This record gives sequence, structure tokens and C-alpha cells, in this order.
Amino acid sequence: MKTKPAKEEHRPFVTDIQELRRRAREHMEMGAVTSGYNADRETVIRILNEVLATEIVCVLRYKRHYYMATGIHAQAVAQEFLEHANEEQGHADIAAERITQLGGEPNFNPEGLATRSHAQYVEGKSLLDMVREDLVAERVAVESYNEIIRYLGNDDPTTRIAMEQILAKEEEHADDMKKLLETLSKDERFADHS
Repeated sequence: MKTKPAKEEHRPFVTDIQELRRRAREHMEMGAVTSGYNADRETVIRILNEVLATEIVCVLRYKRHYYMATGIHAQAVAQEFLEHANEEQGHADIAAERITQLGGEPNFNPEGLATRSHAQYVEGKSLLDMVREDLVAERVAVESYNEIIRYLGNDDPTTRIAMEQILAKEEEHADDMKKLLETLSKDERFADHS
């Protein structure tokens, strides 16, 4: 026979508002980082600087692809590249802003940018190559950002939520590139047989 679990006692959400106010006045130089912040702040800043580098590399790759796109589908695909470049820049801004909120410094130094980035900067020779490389980079971002989100868990919900929003856009980008790759591959096969 099953027994019912003992009824849990409910406690108030905030037990001591005076204590909360007192703690808010301590270490005000830490800004948004309060005693309730449970993550390793230095590690989160390092990770966010890697995200920043990844997004900058993606902006640069998409911009190159935008300007280098040629062929029958170039105009439509180039517009997609430009849209993605602009959205990746927005992601870089989100990462940089969060780094400063955590008391860190965003690393925009071009030296080491490629080594800090999770994605690679691969130019691609043809429009098809460019789309392939962008899809690979988006898939890398999806995998690494998923890992970051799991790492953050509940220790830094603000950074986790920002990363979840960026991840959703990266998944959309990957889907866009997959569809373009399918279209371009099909057209390339037909072009080879004529």
C-alpha cells in the first residue's frame, strides 16, 4: 500500500526584507553581481569572451560571403548572408554587454580572435562551399552554446537566458543554411547534367 508523502511546509518567498536590503548595499561596486550569484564569475567571463570571438568570426565570415557571392542564386543567398551577419553582430553585443555586467572586459582584440572562437573562418570558393561552411559554423555554435547553457544551469540564470536566446537564433540560422544547401545542391546536380 502506497503512503502519501508528508505535506511540505511552505515558507515565505522573502523571509527578511531588511536583510535583503542590507545585502544590496554591500559590495555595490559589483553592480549586478550579488551574493546570490552562484557561478564562477571568471569562468563565465572567459566563456562569454569565447562566445564574443565566435560571433565576431561569424560576422566576418558572413560579410565576406555576402560580398563574394556569385552565380544565379547569388542575390538571394547574399541577402541571407547579410541578415545573418547583422544578427551575429547582435549576439556579439549581447555577450559583450553581459561581460561588462559581470565586471569583466570584453576582448575585442583581433590578435587571437580565431583561437578564442569556437567557429572557424573558412572562406569557401563557391556559393555552395560558402553555405556549407556557414552551416558547419552554425552547427558548432549550436553544440557549444548547448554545452554553455548546461554548464550555467541555475548558477547564472541571466547569462543562461541570453545564451538560450542566442542559441535559438543559431538553430534558425543552421536551418536556413541547410535549406539553402539543399536548394543549391539540387540546382548544381541539374546544371551538371545539361
